[in-house]
Amino acid sequence: MNKEIETKAINSIRILSADAIQKANSGHPGLPLGAAPSAYTLWAKHLNFDPTHLDWENRDRFVLSAGHGSMLLYSLLHLFSCGLKKEDLMSFRQMGSLTPGHPEYGHTRGVDATTGPLGAGLAMAVGFAMAEAHLAAEFNKDDLSLVDHRTYALCGDGCLMEGISSEALSLAGTLNLHKLTILYDSNKISIEGSTDIAFTEDVQKRMESFGFKTLTVEDGNDVAAISDALEKAKSDDSAPYFITVKTEIGYGVPKKQGSASAHGEPLGEENIREMRKFLNWEYEEAFFVPEEVYRHYDALVEEKKKGYLNWEAIKADYAKKYPEDYEKYLSYHDKNKVMDLIHCEELWAKMDKPEATRSSSGEVIQVLKKAVPNLFGGSADLAPSNKTEMKGEGFFARDNRLGKNIHFGVRELAMAGIANGILLHGGYRSFVATFFVFSDYIKPMARLAALMQIPQIFVLTHDSIGVGEDGPTHEPIEQLAMLRSMPNFRVFRPADRQETVAAWFSALSSTDCPTAIVLSRQNLPQLCKNGKDALKGAYILSDSDKIPEFIFIATGSELELAEEAAKVLRGEGKAVRVVSMPSMDVFAMQSAEYQEEILPSSVEKRISVEALSSFGWGKYVGLKGKTLSLDSFGASGPAKELFKHFGFTVENLLAMARSM
Repeated sequence: MNKEIETKAINSIRILSADAIQKANSGHPGLPLGAAPSAYTLWAKHLNFDPTHLDWENRDRFVLSAGHGSMLLYSLLHLFSCGLKKEDLMSFRQMGSLTPGHPEYGHTRGVDATTGPLGAGLAMAVGFAMAEAHLAAEFNKDDLSLVDHRTYALCGDGCLMEGISSEALSLAGTLNLHKLTILYDSNKISIEGSTDIAFTEDVQKRMESFGFKTLTVEDGNDVAAISDALEKAKSDDSAPYFITVKTEIGYGVPKKQGSASAHGEPLGEENIREMRKFLNWEYEEAFFVPEEVYRHYDALVEEKKKGYLNWEAIKADYAKKYPEDYEKYLSYHDKNKVMDLIHCEELWAKMDKPEATRSSSGEVIQVLKKAVPNLFGGSADLAPSNKTEMKGEGFFARDNRLGKNIHFGVRELAMAGIANGILLHGGYRSFVATFFVFSDYIKPMARLAALMQIPQIFVLTHDSIGVGEDGPTHEPIEQLAMLRSMPNFRVFRPADRQETVAAWFSALSSTDCPTAIVLSRQNLPQLCKNGKDALKGAYILSDSDKIPEFIFIATGSELELAEEAAKVLRGEGKAVRVVSMPSMDVFAMQSAEYQEEILPSSVEKRISVEALSSFGWGKYVGLKGKTLSLDSFGASGPAKELFKHFGFTVENLLAMARSM
């Protein structure tokens, strides 16, 4: 290939990125200028994708983990005709544009994952690679490979400083995800200056200890060396690869090159003029790319299209030769199939004996593994306690790609990020699990799931002071309020088996919103008569013949307490309604008429009953209502003693009601 045109193609990425950041007067030019040759080499010579079919299931995935360098990705998407116009680049970081400050999945076509929180992209890349490996094992035949693609991620020093990267890449090495390749833009600069002030470890030795093979490209402008390294990674299935590419941040800007000031601020008009001179870029007009460069990229695009056409031919042969497997493959990618669960009698079957909702969830999962065969998930070393193992389905491992359970190890943060990647990949419904108190560890990745509008599922057990003897370090207090406060995020705290089924159905039928299912350690009675009532977030569990004088609103393990207190008050002639509210979020989505039916505004005597923080209950109890809740940390002791100590008794609830 003509070296001159390649140089111009690479410099086009640099020019467009610098001009967009300058026009916005905001952004991070350092990485796009330094990493442009790596990105070009990957996209032009190795990345298998079709710009006219950006959702192609068998495309290679690319994750810009260093999401602050978003203009690098936007420039590539423009030059490779992926739908971004020059006007979109000119609107970088502006309201409503397709080029926001950090890449956003679902907002800009061609963005495989929302990145920005450093290191998160690496975790999602691991999830992409796991999903590919599992799908390939599930569907490929000796003569036809329906699933055969790779995952690439571009990261920087900041990504590797964040702990999530170590968690995720350690698991990737353990699992030998050999179709995963990490490009490390090693420029030794962070916002505060040289990385030597806080980051002096030998990164490659760390990666080797994780199980990666490592390569180094000494000159970040050496396209041939970068391409050779990528080719070597592709040809070796013995390990994932970590390729260090040594670059200079802000390359091409004499006064900024190699300095921290190139990282996160516009270059300035004078420096951009100097950059054009340095790069021998003869065009002064901002955002100008010569036609010969566009023709070069167009020729690359035509080559890319062949990969998709070849796969279409393979798919047609596969469908003809293996029709049952092909139908199963299609069902894995059918997001609406889970709606059939509403009619699954086995799933909604009633039971009578008391049961911890974590155990209820475990039983539900055993039904779901048959009804939803593309369920793929696991726990942070807590599956026996979380009750999340799909019995008989094996564990995903380097020597068992068909296992549907995942040993994530004690890696809650990376676990959630990896699961996001599995879900983003397509073909699977993923879930993760840990103790509820450790939702603090998964929160950043749960937030990304909500932002990306993907229906991730978080199973969170040991939901209150009912944890008991483990004490306040393991007893959640504010976590429920924390998750409820998150936009586009649903929280279910079911009270029994029927409500737990409803929680799982709601989570699986969601297409654009993650769900946390918060479950008890201790046994609870079966109170809900019809779990489908819980699908509206709240419903009347029991009532009086008259207009209610009191309303108790309860969730989870405290629903029994509210019901017992209501029976006593009804015996005294009081009209008491008990409302079960397993999901505030789902209830808030219902019509105003339904909300008024359940919680009549004329009834001001309301008490919420929940053994967690009172924060957020004011919306439903009102100024004249009360909360029986827990606004201090718990204690170590038997669960029954703790509930009594903190006032979660029938007697205390009755006293509160009578005082009203």
